[in-house]
Amino acid sequence: MRVFVTGATGFIGSAVVRELLDAGHEVLGLARSEQAAAAVAAAGAKVHRGDIGDLDSLRRGAAESDGVVHTAFNHDFSVSRLDASAADRLAVEAMAEALVGTDRPIVIASGTGGLSPGHLATEQSVPISDATGRYAVEEMVVSFVARGVRPAVVRFPPTVHGRGDHGFISMLIDIARKKRVSGYPGDGSNRWPAVHRIDASQLFRLAVESAPAGARLHGVGEEGIAVREIAEVIGRRLGLPVVAIPPQEAAGHFGFLGAFFALDCPASSALTQQQLGWHPAQPGLIADLEQGHYFERQPVAASR
Repeated sequence: MRVFVTGATGFIGSAVVRELLDAGHEVLGLARSEQAAAAVAAAGAKVHRGDIGDLDSLRRGAAESDGVVHTAFNHDFSVSRLDASAADRLAVEAMAEALVGTDRPIVIASGTGGLSPGHLATEQSVPISDATGRYAVEEMVVSFVARGVRPAVVRFPPTVHGRGDHGFISMLIDIARKKRVSGYPGDGSNRWPAVHRIDASQLFRLAVESAPAGARLHGVGEEGIAVREIAEVIGRRLGLPVVAIPPQEAAGHFGFLGAFFALDCPASSALTQQQLGWHPAQPGLIADLEQGHYFERQPVAASR
């Protein structure tokens, strides 16, 4: 297959490119800058210049390919999540339109975080509310089944981890360094699911190759890790005390991340594993943290 990959130089997208190439596929990677184009070419993929706001470029990339893997998303937290999701919707719609009547696949990324707070989310879960708008994007792309497209949605947990991660875990480490304590909200029993980026990339490949039309898949390697365990590893690796942060103080301590870190959002991938034969094999989040690469910056000096 020739697969058009958006976010081809990103944390997950670059792993997807490598996974597809290693499986014998040809990759057309979206690149918005000369630097990104050089990285795409160095990986062995063909370069397609444009960005997720350039809808004509997205349509051309999709039309020239046998399938699409869409990993790009604006994760700038200074941008409204509704605005980011609205832009994502336009991008996904443009690419899906280019595939109408071809029965070709388009696989997009979504999230498990808001699906079923306090309960185990499954592939069949529907969010009570969709504050970010990403479920609406899911619904829109799945509607293209009736128009001769093979869409699939891969929902990922709040933490996709591995070397090079600059997401929530790295942010928590930076907060611990700044505050000189490794904190967790409340009693720390709330759970975060996680997946390694290599396992995530393998699921994207399987989905673009063979996911049934309209499938909603869960890229979850671990159903739920107590956030206190995460804080304990961070504290031990940095030589800092591990402390409980009262819920009413979480926003002050963690900033915008407080709302996310306080979520209890376990998720299952049992149906996905059964359906596609996907079996996560990379180190779990705690084991990955213990490898030390998240802490390669200068450690925090001991408190005086």
